[in-house]
Amino acid sequence: MRNLTVAQQMVDILRQAGVERIYGVVGDSLNSVVDAVRRTDGIEWVHVRNEEAAAFAAAAEAQLTGKLAVCAGSCGPGNTHLIQGLYDAHRSGAPVLAIASHIPSHQIGTGFFQETHPERLFTECSDYCEMISTPGQMPRVLRIAMQRALGNSAVSVLVIPGDVAHDEATHPTGSSDLVTERGRVVAPDTQVRALAEKVNAARKVMLFCGAGVRDAHAEVMALAEKAAAPIGHTLRGKEWIQFDNPYDVGMSGLLGYGACFDAMHEADLVVLLGTDFPYNDFLPQARTVQIDHDAGRLGRRTVLELGVHGDVRETLRAVLPLVEAKRGRTYLDRMLHKHAKSLETVVSAYTHDVEWHIPIHPEYAASVLDELAADDAVFTVDTGMSNVWAARYLTPNGRRRVIGSFLHGTMANALPHAIGAQFAYAGRQVISMSGDGGLGMLMGELLTVKLHDLPVKTIVFNNSSLGMVKLEMLVEGLPEHETDHEPVDYAAIARGAGIDAIRIERPGDVVEGLKRALAHDGPFLVDLVTDPNALSIPPHISAAQIKGFAFAAGRTVLDGGVGKMLDLARANLRNVPRP
Repeated sequence: MRNLTVAQQMVDILRQAGVERIYGVVGDSLNSVVDAVRRTDGIEWVHVRNEEAAAFAAAAEAQLTGKLAVCAGSCGPGNTHLIQGLYDAHRSGAPVLAIASHIPSHQIGTGFFQETHPERLFTECSDYCEMISTPGQMPRVLRIAMQRALGNSAVSVLVIPGDVAHDEATHPTGSSDLVTERGRVVAPDTQVRALAEKVNAARKVMLFCGAGVRDAHAEVMALAEKAAAPIGHTLRGKEWIQFDNPYDVGMSGLLGYGACFDAMHEADLVVLLGTDFPYNDFLPQARTVQIDHDAGRLGRRTVLELGVHGDVRETLRAVLPLVEAKRGRTYLDRMLHKHAKSLETVVSAYTHDVEWHIPIHPEYAASVLDELAADDAVFTVDTGMSNVWAARYLTPNGRRRVIGSFLHGTMANALPHAIGAQFAYAGRQVISMSGDGGLGMLMGELLTVKLHDLPVKTIVFNNSSLGMVKLEMLVEGLPEHETDHEPVDYAAIARGAGIDAIRIERPGDVVEGLKRALAHDGPFLVDLVTDPNALSIPPHISAAQIKGFAFAAGRTVLDGGVGKMLDLARANLRNVPRP
C-alpha cells in the first residue's frame, strides 16, 4: 500500500473531479506532484516548454469542454511564467486550477533561492488563491479551489510548498460532489415588462450580441424577427450568432466590418445581449438596454435606460410573448443593403490579380483556409492581424470554435491554445492561425507538438512585421519604427524540430499547400509569406486618426470583411426589396 502524501491526495482528488492531465514543466518543488501523477491511472503529465504555454493550453481545454483544466508551475520562475496564461484564462472565464509550488516552508520569508510570494502574485489573475501550509488543510481547500473555478468560470490558484506536498496526509481523501452544471438567472418580472415596453416603443431596434448568446440563437432570431432588428456582434459573439442569421449586419469594434456601427448609432434602441464589450467609444452611450447574467457588468460600458439581470435565453423567452411585431422593416432592410454594399466594395482587396500578387494577400489565404477547414474545426488565433483575418474570413456554423486572447490581448497564444484544444479533442481538426511575431515568442512549443505527436496544423501568417503595432503607429500619425524584422523561414525551423512543413511564397500554391497540410496525419506547419502592407482599420475611426494615417504613409487599407460573409449578406437580401 502506497504512502498517501499530500501530493498523492491532491492527484487523487483531481481524478475524482475528472481531470485527465496536468500541463507544466517538471521541477524540484513539484517532484512529489509529478511522481503522484506517474503512479496514478487516468491522469498524465503534459510536458510543455514554458509554463506560460501550460496555462494557455489549460485555458483552451477548459473553454472548449467547460470542465476543470489544470496547469502547474514550480517555485519562483515556474510560477511567474504561468501568469500570462492565467490572466488570459481568468479574463476569458475559463475554469482553470493552477498548482503553484513554493520553496520549502521553513525558508519562506528569508530571501531564499527562487523565493516569490505566489499567494500575492496571483491574486489579480484569479478568483481564489490560497496556500496549503499544513497537510491538515487538505483535501478541503483543494475542493474549495476547484468549486470556485467551476462555479465562477475563473482561475483558482493553489500554492503549496514542496515539503508540504511531500508530507503524509492527515485527513482521509473521501469524496465530494462538484457542482458543474450552473443554474440560470431569471430576470425579475418588472424588468422583463420594462424591457418589452422599451422594445415596443422604439421604432428602430438593434441587437448587439456577445458570447452570452451562446445557447440563445433561436431566441435572438425570434426577437429580431418581431422587432425587425438588425443583429451585430462582438468578436467573441461571432461564433454563436452569425450563422443561420438573416439579420446579420457584421461586427463592431477595432476589428469590425459591415454595417454594425451604423445600425447601432441610428437605432432608437440598442439591446446589448450577453456582452461586456470593452470599447465604449463604439457604443452610442444613449438609448441602450443591457441584459446580462452578471449584475456587476450592467452599465459599466455605457449609460443605460434599463438594465436587466438575467440569463439571455431565459430573459428572451420571457419577453417574447410581450413584444409586439413591428409593422414595417424599412430600417432593417436598409441596414442589410448597407451591410452587403460595404462588403462588396472591398472584394477586390483579395481577389484582384491574386494569382500573381506577391507577397500573398493574407486575406486570400484566410479565405482559402476557411473553405478547406473541417465543419467542426477548432481555430486558435494569435493576437494581432491574425485576429483580423479570423474575424473577417472564418465562417461560423454552430459547430466550429474560435479561441483567442480576445480580452487579455496577449501575443503568442495561438500555438499553446492549440495544444490544449488538441488534447481535449484528439480526433478533431485543430488549426493554429499564428502570426510570425506570436510564433517567434513561444516557438519552443513546436517541440511540445512534436513530443506528443499532436496533429495540430500551424498556419503561420509570416509578414516579417508586427502588423497591428504598425497600424497603431500609423493611425496615431507616427512613422513606423521597429515593427519590421528580418525574414525567417519557419518551415525550415519546423522541419528541424521533426515536423513536416512547407513554405508558400506564391498565391498559386496556397490551395494545394493548405489541402496537403490539413490532410496530413500528424503535426504540420505551413509558412505563408504574406504582404506586410495588408492592414485593416475599423468601420469607424476619428478624423484625427485618418489624418494621422494619411500623414504617416500610404498603405493598402481594408475597411471591410469579405470571404463567405459577402455571400451570406447577399443571400439575406434575396427576399428584401430595395429601400
